[in-house]
Amino acid sequence: MSRVTSGDAPGTGRGLVLRASGHRPVAAWIAALALAGSLLAPAGAAASASQVTLFEAPAELLGDASRAAALDQIRQLGAGAIRVVMYWHDVAPAADAATRPSFDATDPAAYGDAWGPFDRLVAEAAARGLRVMLTVSGPVPRWATAARRDTVTRPRPAEFRSFMTAVGRRYGGSVAWWSIWNEPNHPRYLAPQSSHGRPVSPRLYRALFLAGRAGLEASGRLAGAPVLMGETAPRASPQDIAPLTFLRGALCLSPSYRRSRRCGRLPADGYAHHPYTTRAGPFFVPPRRDDVTIGVVARLVRALDRAARAGAVRARLPVYLTEFGVQSYPDRLIGVSPARQSDYRSIAELMAYRVPRVVAFSQYLLRDDAPRLGASALLRYGGFESGLVFAAGGRKPAYDGFRLPLVVRARGRRASLWGLVRPAGGAGTTVAVLVAAPRSSSFRRLRVARTDARGYWSARAALRPGQRFRVSWTAPDGSTVLGPPTSAYRF
Repeated sequence: MSRVTSGDAPGTGRGLVLRASGHRPVAAWIAALALAGSLLAPAGAAASASQVTLFEAPAELLGDASRAAALDQIRQLGAGAIRVVMYWHDVAPAADAATRPSFDATDPAAYGDAWGPFDRLVAEAAARGLRVMLTVSGPVPRWATAARRDTVTRPRPAEFRSFMTAVGRRYGGSVAWWSIWNEPNHPRYLAPQSSHGRPVSPRLYRALFLAGRAGLEASGRLAGAPVLMGETAPRASPQDIAPLTFLRGALCLSPSYRRSRRCGRLPADGYAHHPYTTRAGPFFVPPRRDDVTIGVVARLVRALDRAARAGAVRARLPVYLTEFGVQSYPDRLIGVSPARQSDYRSIAELMAYRVPRVVAFSQYLLRDDAPRLGASALLRYGGFESGLVFAAGGRKPAYDGFRLPLVVRARGRRASLWGLVRPAGGAGTTVAVLVAAPRSSSFRRLRVARTDARGYWSARAALRPGQRFRVSWTAPDGSTVLGPPTSAYRF
């Protein structure tokens, strides 16, 4: 969960210009032409057969006072699962001590009441029918590192294996997916990233993944739940290793994807990634080939396929996009307007849906991080403003845009529409498609569209420059959900 500020300055994407229909250019976006040509193909063609929606809201979900309301809200929004990150340092005994305490690290009882917030979250999520993805990560106890100087440098795999045995014994059977480490290509979570210009963190991560998986298996409660590798941050920086560079290093592959004979196949059941983009939007294409943002997820799929052909991972490894969000105002450094946040988030979700190997898409956060009071304008918004609700309260357009995603692609005088009724609950339903004339705030019914069993739908309509669209859905209880006004985009 690192804030993405490296690379191109905000708004400096280069290449094709994406325009809002009837408006000035909204961003200088680079678009992959092959993707652009297929973006709004019929919903059933070459799309993910089953894509779960993950939701992450750590501040609310790990707080006793806010947990129940947040879980209810996430369920009403239509998400099917939550992701929670457990930092080893937060639950370990004497975590800041250089000397390891005497205790049985494989015994959950040895950790006292440190499990409490996670116990309550897992139980309350299950009561609402929400599945749980648990990411276990550094920072780690100081005593579990090689030099014992900090909490991220060279964690000891043997200690991690013991910890994962305890975690497996505590939560095995209650967790739908396990994931090992959060953004291991970022120095906040694992160090060193490199030494004398050569990547180090991939080799460290490989040992930690193997130890963590072995610990889960030793717990006897893995119960067939997938164990994911990766959780990589999207782009290289002077501190971060590029995700595909990291992938090759963790899998003992050369730049040309030749596997070292010293390494066998890594027993991962999926690859997790955080495909954040810049304020230029979801069509931004990073110039470095080893970076992976939402617009170029196909790079990751191709890399995994090459790794599989080299015998480094199993074939057709699923991809889980386990952390993603679009930053909005009030952060004007890397954020976009709230209306554009909703549009960009929906377009990004469509991009994920169009890649068949992507089996999970996520939303990070529910509520924006609190601003730093008294800080300068540059530093005031140093967290994430990717929530569906402002930090001070009040829903953004993306709140209802998350419940009813809508993408409108302008093609001459016609528009292709794609959408999802997220709370439909695995049953077909209908939505009313509404349209407003240019410069009008009054919407009229254009047509009714029928969704498939998963809630997806597509349609076509005539288009005039400057028109806006939205959808209306009536839930089984008779309440009506109205999606936000959505612009048509040419690209």
